[in-house]
Amino acid sequence: MKTRRSWSLRRRLLFGFTLLVAAIAVTNGTLTITSSHTQLVARLDQQLTSAAERTADVLSRIPDRETMPPPSTARPPVTDLLPGQGAGAIGILFVDDEMIAAGYVGADGESHDLTDPQLSALTEDSLVGSPQTVDLGGDLGRYRVVRTEADGGRAVVINGLALADVEATTASLIANTAIVSAVGLLLAVFLGFLLLRVALRPMDRVAATATRVSQRPLESKVSLPERVPVADTSADTEVGRVGLALNELLDSVESALVSREAGEQKLRRFIADASHELRTPLAVVRGYADLALRDVIDAPAAMRHPLQRIGAEAARMSSLVEDLLLLARLDEGRELRMTRTGLAMLVADAVADAHVAGPDHRWHLELPDDDLEVEIDADPERVHQVLANLLSNARTHTPAGTTVEVGLRSGSDSVVLTVTDDGPGIPPNAVDELFERFSRVDESRARATGGSGLGLAIVRAIVDAHGGAVRVVSRPGYTRFTIELPRMAHAERTR
Repeated sequence: MKTRRSWSLRRRLLFGFTLLVAAIAVTNGTLTITSSHTQLVARLDQQLTSAAERTADVLSRIPDRETMPPPSTARPPVTDLLPGQGAGAIGILFVDDEMIAAGYVGADGESHDLTDPQLSALTEDSLVGSPQTVDLGGDLGRYRVVRTEADGGRAVVINGLALADVEATTASLIANTAIVSAVGLLLAVFLGFLLLRVALRPMDRVAATATRVSQRPLESKVSLPERVPVADTSADTEVGRVGLALNELLDSVESALVSREAGEQKLRRFIADASHELRTPLAVVRGYADLALRDVIDAPAAMRHPLQRIGAEAARMSSLVEDLLLLARLDEGRELRMTRTGLAMLVADAVADAHVAGPDHRWHLELPDDDLEVEIDADPERVHQVLANLLSNARTHTPAGTTVEVGLRSGSDSVVLTVTDDGPGIPPNAVDELFERFSRVDESRARATGGSGLGLAIVRAIVDAHGGAVRVVSRPGYTRFTIELPRMAHAERTR
C-alpha cells in the first residue's frame, strides 16, 4: 500500500499562511463590494425618491385633472411626468385606477412605450412600499421601482431608475478587487516563502547536523565532531532549544562511544593476553598426553581412551585460543603481511584440501583463464584461512552429497570469490547474526562436529582488514557466500 508523503513544516506553514491571507482577502473584498453596492443602491433610491417627489409636484400643478385625456385617447408623453430625468427613467400614472401615461425616457430624450410584460411587472401589487428591484428584461434590464400616491390617493405614480450603472460599477469593483487580491496574494505568498526560508534556516542547520551524524558509522567511531553551531543554540527560541538538546545528546553519545572503545580495548587486550598465556600450558598438556600415549601403547583401551580425550580436547582448546588471539590482533589492526598474491592457485589448493576432508560432498571449481586477472595485494595465509573456513562451514553444515561450487572472477577494481552450496539453507532470522562471534545455527543446519562459532567471525574480520566486503544470500536449497577483495591494498585500514 502506497503511503501519502507528509508535508514538510515549511510547506505546511506556507500553505496555512496562504489560506489565511486568501481568507482575509476574500472577506475584505466581499465586505467592500457589498458595502459599495449597498451604498450605490441607497444613492439610487434617494434619486428615485426625489424623482417621485418631482413627479408629484408636477401633478399638483395641474389645475383641472378632469381635462386629462381618457385612457382611450392618445396618452401624453411620459417626459411630462419626469422633469429633469435622464435616459432610462420610467414613469407610469394611474388616475382612478385608469392608466393615463406610461413609458420610459430613451437615449434620445424622447418618450418610449413599455411592453405589456414590462407593464405587468411594474404594476404588481407587491411593489407597494419602499423601492424594490424589478427585472424588466430586454434592453431595459433591472430597475429600482417605487410606487407613490398623490391627490389623496386618487392618483398613483410609479417611478423607476435603471440599475445598469450600479451593476456596471459593482462589476468593475469586483474585477478590480479580484485582480488586486490575486496580486496581493501572490506577493504575500512570495514574501511569506522568503520569510519562512530565513526563519527556518536555523532548523535546516540543526537538521543537517543530525543528518551528518546519522550517516556516520558509529559502530566504528569513537568521536563525534559534529555539533550544532553556537548561533543556533539559543535557549530563547524553539529551534535553539532543539539545538542545545541535540548538542547535549551528541556529547552523551560521544562519551558513551569513548567508554565503549575503552572497554573494548581492555577486552581485546585481555583476550590477546589470555590467549597468548594459554598457548604454552595447552601445548604442554598436549605434549604430555602424546608422551603418555606412547608409553602405554600396549595398555588396555580403558587406559588409552582418557589420554586420547585429553589430547583431543587440548587440541580443540588450542584451536579456539588461536582463533581468539587472531581476532584480537585483527581488531588491533595487526597480523596482516601484505604481498602480491595470485588467488587462482590459492583457491585451487583450498578446494583440493576440502575435497580430501569431505569426500562425500561434490566439489566444483570455476577459475578464470588468466591467473593475472585475479592477482591482488593480500595476506595469502589469511585469505587461505578465509577460504578454508568457508569451505569447512559448507562441508560441516550440509549433508553428504551436497554440491559445493567455488567461483573466482575478476571485477574492474576488485576480485570476487563465491562459495555456493545446495544444502538446507540458513534461517532468515539467523542471517543478520551469522558473522557475529560465537554465533551458531545448530537448529537448522545439521552438524557432524562441534564448532566454536568463530569461523565466520574470522572470515569477516580478515575481509574487513583487507578493505573488502562479505555477503550471504540463503534460502532452502541455495546458500551463497560472496567475498569481494580490492586489487590494491588500502594505505590505511579504517575502523
